[in-house]
Amino acid sequence: MQQQTTGWDPATSVSEQASGVYFAEGPASNWTVVRDGTGYILIDSGYPDDRRHVLASLHYLGLEPADALALVVTHGHVDHTGSAAFFSESYGTPVLCAPGELAHVQGKEKHQVTLGQVLSRAWRPCVFRWMVHAIRAGALAARPATRAEAWDAARLRTLPGRPVALSVPGHTPGNAAILLPEARAIVVGDSFVSGHPISRTSGPQMLPAMYHSDPGAAFAALRNLAGVDASVVLPGHGPALRIPLAEAVGCVVSPSRTRSRAARRTRQDGPRGTG
Repeated sequence: MQQQTTGWDPATSVSEQASGVYFAEGPASNWTVVRDGTGYILIDSGYPDDRRHVLASLHYLGLEPADALALVVTHGHVDHTGSAAFFSESYGTPVLCAPGELAHVQGKEKHQVTLGQVLSRAWRPCVFRWMVHAIRAGALAARPATRAEAWDAARLRTLPGRPVALSVPGHTPGNAAILLPEARAIVVGDSFVSGHPISRTSGPQMLPAMYHSDPGAAFAALRNLAGVDASVVLPGHGPALRIPLAEAVGCVVSPSRTRSRAARRTRQDGPRGTG
């Protein structure tokens, strides 16, 4: 279960999960920094109010916000695009997303859990707490990244980490995972997660159905990750998973058989420090 905390500290929440790949476990949503000798990129950026944490994580790593070469977005939900408009407007940072997600990120379409869906479940204390956190984190006042652009494979390859976009539609129409092949790491966003404030379990799992544009398609799209070589899995919610991607996906597909083993391995391995 991912906790919603107010005393967020990059010294304890940012970890180097692979060479040059820094995972920030935010108060309720995560982001990743990828850097090499050419500079750095951000992948996702939390809720709007997480901007202060995103900036703190960059400063902790000795990076300047204005130097970001791109902000790469796995999908257009407000808990992943919270700082996209700020970086675009303040620094001219390119905001890149899948072609099928561009209208969502630009604010021309909306594929988000509705307030009605949340209120109908708010009798559950964990849902109520998450709802309050999301509102306080700026979910209802999020600004779209109107200057966002669609990525292409060639452009992505020029960025730090040489990212490769993998289409995993269903959570949103253009949802994607970002593979960092040299690091053997993958940012899966919300294709699946390892925890969430309203989840009672930890380890690889799908988000509750209300968060997906098409829950069935989201589950079926996990087959698009078959055969991908990655041993570090960075989800949009919950802690990093230092297990093979195939094992993590297996936990989602057959949770009763494999999730406990993956959770044990995650606890045993733990994150590495930023060094």
